[in-house]
Amino acid sequence: MPTRLASVWRDIQGLNNWENLVEPLNPLLQGEIIRYGEFVMACYKAFEFDPESKRWIGYVAVSGDKEVSKLGRRDIVITFRGTVTNPEWIANLMSSLKPARFDPHHARTDVKVEEGFLSLYTLNESANKFGLGSCREQLLCEVSRLLNKYKGEEISITLAGHSMGSSLAHLLAYDIAELGLNRVNGCWKDIPVTVFSFGGPRVGNLGFKERCEELGVKVLRVVNVNDPIVKLPGVVFNEKFRVFNELYWFAEMSQEFEECA
Repeated sequence: MPTRLASVWRDIQGLNNWENLVEPLNPLLQGEIIRYGEFVMACYKAFEFDPESKRWIGYVAVSGDKEVSKLGRRDIVITFRGTVTNPEWIANLMSSLKPARFDPHHARTDVKVEEGFLSLYTLNESANKFGLGSCREQLLCEVSRLLNKYKGEEISITLAGHSMGSSLAHLLAYDIAELGLNRVNGCWKDIPVTVFSFGGPRVGNLGFKERCEELGVKVLRVVNVNDPIVKLPGVVFNEKFRVFNELYWFAEMSQEFEECA
């Protein structure tokens, strides 16, 4: 049976930038924040903390038919864990900006992102044992497959990540929208692309922020005021970094929010 969420899901996904949904926090939005936070927690629980193993960082999932009736659409979810391995910590500290030209044919160079996160997203490891190509290649391939499989249905693309994973979610969301994977021919509504960012650092410059907004990418940042990661690279390190407008600070996290922030 369709739920109330099914009738307002586009608003919960940020259609109107969560206007009147945050203060006070809308129960439906709160529930979705917790749900996507639990998806991110699953990344940590499934990760094998072995420095010799491959750097597994997340997964792609899609809602089943029963869940579709509750959500009001088929939701493609991509989630990422946060920083665990030494190379990932090093990447976090690489604060210089590089053009986000995933497609070499893109001429514009004003859209820039943090070098370390860009490297994690685009590094091709296909030559390594068990390597399957870059994070970017694998994710775009799977998202494209699912979009084609469920063509004609009401679909949303939701990305969620914690800490470093939040940055990768930002990059993938931008990439999907820039490539036009979420555009539906003959339909006036694009497939919404939404990022739920938990304790995420700053990702790119003003050009990156503005381009994401132009493309319709929606970003809800949930952070704890005592978390230093969300201020990185920050004012001290690099004034050219920008954050998205939808930023909500919690001085204390309730029990329900502990797992997702």
